[in-house]
Amino acid sequence: MPKKDLLAEIEEKKELYSYQIGDIDKIFERLDHASHNYHLLYQLPTGGGKTVIFSEITRRYLEKHNKKVVVLTHRIELCKQTSKMLKAFDVKNKIINSAIKELPDQQEYSCFVAMIETLKNRLNDEKLEIQDVGLVIIDEAHFNSFRKLFRSFENAFILGVTATPLSSNIKLPMYENYSELIIGDTIQNLIDKGFLAKAITYSYDVGLTSLKVGINGDYTVKSSDDLYSNMVMQEKLLHAYTEKSLGKKTLIFNNGINTSLHVYESFRHAGYNIRHLDNTTSNEDRKEILHWFKKTPDAILTSVGILTTGFDEPTVESIILNRATKSLTLYFQMIGRGSRKLPHKDNFIVIDLGNNALRFGLWNNPIDWQHIFKSPEYYLDSLRDDADIESNFKYVMPDELRKKFGKSTAISMDVNEEFKYTVKNNLKAKTILEKSLEQHATMCVENTEELSEARKLSKELNDDIEYRIRQYCNCLGNVTKNYRSWLIEDYTLKLIIAIGRVYRIKIMKEL
Repeated sequence: MPKKDLLAEIEEKKELYSYQIGDIDKIFERLDHASHNYHLLYQLPTGGGKTVIFSEITRRYLEKHNKKVVVLTHRIELCKQTSKMLKAFDVKNKIINSAIKELPDQQEYSCFVAMIETLKNRLNDEKLEIQDVGLVIIDEAHFNSFRKLFRSFENAFILGVTATPLSSNIKLPMYENYSELIIGDTIQNLIDKGFLAKAITYSYDVGLTSLKVGINGDYTVKSSDDLYSNMVMQEKLLHAYTEKSLGKKTLIFNNGINTSLHVYESFRHAGYNIRHLDNTTSNEDRKEILHWFKKTPDAILTSVGILTTGFDEPTVESIILNRATKSLTLYFQMIGRGSRKLPHKDNFIVIDLGNNALRFGLWNNPIDWQHIFKSPEYYLDSLRDDADIESNFKYVMPDELRKKFGKSTAISMDVNEEFKYTVKNNLKAKTILEKSLEQHATMCVENTEELSEARKLSKELNDDIEYRIRQYCNCLGNVTKNYRSWLIEDYTLKLIIAIGRVYRIKIMKEL
């Protein structure tokens, strides 16, 4: 089987691959034998060619049936891409966009492509009606907005298509709207067959205790901005990029605009070729930025919630998840932006700064989609929470930071062993923190000449401090997140005071 980029293959001519043909045959078996208003869901990984498959399904369906096909998407970019692909399969189609109020020419078309909200509004206005619809195809079917139109097509066969058959709203599970799930090839099989690039994942431990979960079930933008915009996380991001992705065409995904703008400034100040993109960017600027990104080999594009769907740039070599998410769908969408295969591209880099791989597993790990489809609540409840993930972190001081503390021989502390010692000797638990503070203060003073330099150096210990506090809280047992956060703040303030005391002792000894 030829190992060519899927999009390039499509543009040459629509020669379907064997796994695509097999899935199309399975879908038509249902189309031919199930009830005319059957609801079928089809899963295939990002990059597997879902648009190609449902374009061929549309073409074949129109040959066999004297009915019309409606394809629904949730973004205008997807509408345009879908319409273009359908035309490549010789399917004459019309896009129903905001400019279309009525369809006086609908007899000239057998297929319509529409955004969900636009079509819903037109149908509600009762000025537009698509007659004799036999098949409705829903792209990115995990979005719940499509449910609004099901009643408008009660006599049509519904085919939902998605890479992740897990509803975006746990209260509206997909099994309530679809009778069956057909599963396509796995990510690992598509990699092995040469259709997808292999992801090489590097995970950096990140403390997420400050993040808050919103009503949508994912981390809030504000709490994410607060965490990922701070200097420590910005430096960790820059370090990760220079260590693993330097010179590679890179997409950085963030949860907030404020974070993305901080990323832009940090990278620009460091001399890297970077641009920023979010949903407030004008269409003209967006086109210019994406053209620049396509043509620039070492381009870095930092973005917020705009390139997860409807964006394909096969030359992307590195994906940085500069955010945490509780959405399995979003996790797959972000990584999928780098999975396109090219003749000179067999793999791509994934840098995870949100413990996402620890939460969901590696991108190419096997997943029981049938189980997720049938029991989404059970699956979501089984995901590891942040406290469990972070309890297994083991802090190791980076080599570059270790050099800054080169004059110190003792730089680590086994908090668990210290806790056992306090219990054995009937000491108060807080003596552990007092001992830790003394060690950190000594390290800062030993490796600087001035008090101001020592206090400045203490900021480099934030990761180590968070790790020690986390271990300390685990030893204590039932500790609230607020108390843990307070301990970190209190420790940081006491460290500044301790540094002053150790520095004064140092000066007195030198007199």
